[in-house]
This record gives sequence, C-alpha cells and structure tokens, in this order.
Amino acid sequence: MTGLDARARAAGLGGGARRWTLLVGSLVAVPVGAVLALRPFVSLAVLVVGVAVGLVVLGVVRLVTGRPAADGATADVVPSRWWWLAGVAYLAAALVVVLWPGPTIRVLAVAVGAVLVLDGVLDVLAAQRASGSGRAGALLSGATSLLLGALALAWPDVTVLVVAVLVGVSVLFAGLRGVAAAVRGRGPHRPTRWERRARPGARRVAGEVAALVVTLALVAVGIGIDRGTHQPDDFYAAPADVPDEPGRLLRSEPFASTEVPADATAWRILYTTTREDGTPTVASGLVVAPRAATGADARPADVVAWAHGTTGVTPGCAPSVLPDGLAAGAMFVLDDVLAQGWALVATDYAGLGTDGPHAYLVGRAAAYDVLDAVRAAHELDDVALSDRNVAWGHSQGGGAALWTGIVGPQYAPDVELLGVAALAPASNPSALLAHLPEVSVGALFAAYLAQGYATTYPDVRLDEVVRPGARVIVQEMAQRCLAERGVVVSALTALLLDQPVWEHADPYTGAFGERLDQNVPSGPIPAPLLVAQGTADSIVVASSQDEYVDERCSAGYAVDHRSYAGLDHVALVEADSPLVPDLLAWTHERFAGEPPADSCP
Repeated sequence: MTGLDARARAAGLGGGARRWTLLVGSLVAVPVGAVLALRPFVSLAVLVVGVAVGLVVLGVVRLVTGRPAADGATADVVPSRWWWLAGVAYLAAALVVVLWPGPTIRVLAVAVGAVLVLDGVLDVLAAQRASGSGRAGALLSGATSLLLGALALAWPDVTVLVVAVLVGVSVLFAGLRGVAAAVRGRGPHRPTRWERRARPGARRVAGEVAALVVTLALVAVGIGIDRGTHQPDDFYAAPADVPDEPGRLLRSEPFASTEVPADATAWRILYTTTREDGTPTVASGLVVAPRAATGADARPADVVAWAHGTTGVTPGCAPSVLPDGLAAGAMFVLDDVLAQGWALVATDYAGLGTDGPHAYLVGRAAAYDVLDAVRAAHELDDVALSDRNVAWGHSQGGGAALWTGIVGPQYAPDVELLGVAALAPASNPSALLAHLPEVSVGALFAAYLAQGYATTYPDVRLDEVVRPGARVIVQEMAQRCLAERGVVVSALTALLLDQPVWEHADPYTGAFGERLDQNVPSGPIPAPLLVAQGTADSIVVASSQDEYVDERCSAGYAVDHRSYAGLDHVALVEADSPLVPDLLAWTHERFAGEPPADSCP
C-alpha cells in the first residue's frame, strides 16, 4: 500500500518494539483482508467488525512506519506529520464505522476512498527522493492506492461489494508488505535459496506490479459496468398535462431496432395507465405491425398483447430502452408473430421506462399496463389494428397475462380478450420466493421482489422484510437490469451470500406475506386459458405450476395445461421450442373462435 520497505528502514525497524508492532499488526491484517475480500456478505456485523479491525491495522502500520529517516532523506519531501496524518485518518475511519453503523456502507466508501487517495499521494511524493527499485515500488504502490481510492469515490454503483473488496484488498496488501518489511528489518541473516536467486528490490517491485494489476482489473470492471448502463431519454418523461383517463396515447415515434424485421414497422409509445392503488400514472411500450397493417390499403391486424418476463425493477430496464430489449424480456418469436399477420403490442410496464416505482409481481398493476397499452395502440394514426386480442406472457409476464384475463372484463371491457397464454407464469409469488434459495442467483430475484413490494405497498417495509446485512445489497441489486453488464456484480454477490436476504426464517408472515397471497391470480378468467410449463424449469418449478392448475380446476375453471419435457425456464419460449408451433396454432384457434381444450378432469 505504500512503500513499507523504505519506511520501515527509515523508521529504524532493525529491532525493538516498533518492528514487532509492525509484524503483529501485519499478521493480523492478512487474514482480515482476505476475509473482507472473499467473504464480505455473511452479515453486516461481521463486515463492520472486519472493516473496523482492518482500518485500525492500517492506521497502526502507518503510524509505526511514519517516522522519517534520521538523515532527513524523506523529511524534505514528505514531512513526518503527513505520514502521521495518514495513520490518524485510517483510525478515524475505523471510529466512524464503530460509532455510525447505520449508513456505514455508503459513508465508508467515501472515507476509505479519501484515505487511499491521501496514502497514494504520499507514496508518489516519497518516490521523488528514492532511487532504483525503491522509487519504482513507491510509484507503483502510490498508483495502486490512488486508483483504489478513485474507484471507491467514483464507482458508478457504490455497493457493499466495492467497500468490502477495496478495504479487503487494501488491508491484505498492507499486511503482506508489512510482514515482508518487518522480516527484512531483522538485520543480517543467512539468505534463503530464493533470496540468493532474486534481488529483494525486484521481488518488492513484482509485488507492487501484481497489486496494480488487480486494481486495474477492478477499474476496468467499473468502467465496463458504467458503459453498460442504459437510461431512458426524454421520450419517457411524462408531459406536464396528463389526462386521468387510462389508455390514452400521450406520445409516439418510430422505433428502429435490429429486432424489427425489414418488412415491419414499429413505434414506441407513452400512454396513461393505473397503479395498484388506483392512482393514474404513465407507462411506455412498443407496437410492431406487419407492413400490410400500415398505409392507405391497410388491413387491420389482430393483436398479440405481450407481457414480458423479468428485466429488472428500475427505469432503464424497459425492453424499449434496452438493446435487444424484446429478447431481454423473452420475446424470441417476433418474426413468427408478424408472419401470421398479427401485430405485437408490448408494454414496458410502468416504472421501467418511465419514473418508478415498478410494481414487480404485483398482478393488477401489470394487467392495467397490458390492457392500457392495447388501448393506446389503437390511437396510433399509422397502423390499423383489429378489436381482437390475445394476451401472451412469460414468467413475470405470464403472471401479468393471468391477471389481464382476470381484471380485463371489469377494468377494460372495451378490450376484447379472446385468449390468455401464460408461459411458465409466476402464478404463485409465495411459492416462487420459497424456491429462490435453490436458484444460484435467487437472491437477485428476491431483491427485485422485496424492492417491488416495498415501493408499491405502504405496509411493506424493506427494513422489516430484509435482514440488516443484506439491505444495502438488496437495494443495490434492485438498481441493475438483467440485461446490463452490472448484473455480473449482482450475480457474484448472490453467489457469495451465505444465507437468504430475509429478516425472518419465514418471510411469508405479516404484511409482506399477505401481499404475496393477494397476488396469486386465482379469480375467474372468462377467456380461454393456456398454461404452458417446462418440466425442467429451475425458477418456476413444474410442481408449483401443477398445484396452481389443480386449484383452478378444483374451482371449476377450464385450463388447457401443457407440459414440455426437459425444457428450462427460458428454453420454453425460445424460437426452436416445441411450444412455439403449439402457441401459434392455439392463437389461430382463438382468433378463429374455435372451442378451447380443457385439461381439467
């Protein structure tokens, strides 16, 4: 971290209490740094204690090695008080962690960043009076500290991962260097085989180079994450005067994408809709129509209202914002839809293109978004749409499609719904939540669910649902879209978590549990219903879907339930899935008015 070898010699660490203090402190730093860097997510208490201990060790090392050389070699460049200031700064940061644990993660990122920058500046200044390998080591060490500090201050998404990794790496490197400096400060000794084969200065420089390489890798990751983040443009901003009536088209413009075939026309739309609590809001979406449905001789196209799968829960995660956004929402068969002469109306859901919050796995809100997108699409001047509609949805969108069938007759009786196709639908949020610990990145979906419910329902509080050590993690995960590069950080975090994010072993109690139960689409669906499920689905498990279908059958509702052997969650709706021809044929039957099949006994 900072030219400890030169400082150790300057401080007279050839023997005595100072050398032993450095050695003991550095030996403590090595395991503490390793734990922080590799296992930072066990609990907030462990993180706070580890960070505090690490900062104390760093501070002690600075103070012990902070005395300038007796001949004033370093004093001319870096006064003694500045070395002491670095040590005191680390100790002050540790005090902040202990006395102010509430906002520790965010505050600590700034505190650590500032201290690392100061440390790096001191190393660079010290290098001016050093020579040979000493100068190279100090410069490399200073560059490492400056980059780590800048990363802590400027990382585009300050998270517990950043704090833990930066502090852990800093403490680990300081410990290793301190041990080496203390050992070399013992005075003459018989050289080892390695010491006879390599100069100590070269080894020190090699260590500094390794530290710098690791730091540059972290910087590259940060830059990549920043560049991979997508933000909605001005199109998605609500106008000053928005009508209360749902389903009104507010804005539209042509939409160009590699996903839109050359013989089709697309628009992105902004329209009015309704939140879960009944208040008006705005949402965005896409309309894609075959060329035959546009122009002077347009033939009205039947409509497939598409409810997309999970893309995230924050503005920027809308399919109309993301590159390849339809595929991100699991729409892989747009060509097939258009080839049938149908138009696709795909809501983004409120809060993914437009301002949030996004009501993730909140059924009624999603259904309103689907139905109002169809209404708004009919107000486009450049496309002819028929009054016949079929709703498709996958995963999150499958649940939205089920709810569209339930609330449509009352909320939007003007939208004629001829069928509902729910593909691997999230039909039971409680069952989905219970299975998430078995999913490798289940914590990411748990974060979406916790954030979505906490921002939608006033009686669901994040700090009552999520354990303290995971609250910042959950909030930061919720800021990343599944299709952006930063989700890699979420995935790594999810893999490193040693326990679920929930405050209680049974998260289905209280207001959160009640709201989960309320979002099971258990009401009547007058339109013909298709439920399709892959038997190898690792997210929405087939047994849970079977239970949902059995409950509907027991309630006297008709269901066309189809299972597809060996297909996982996304594979079910990919272009080569055996579901696709079945789904197209089923949709043709709905538009033709043929009687639906019923799998219920």
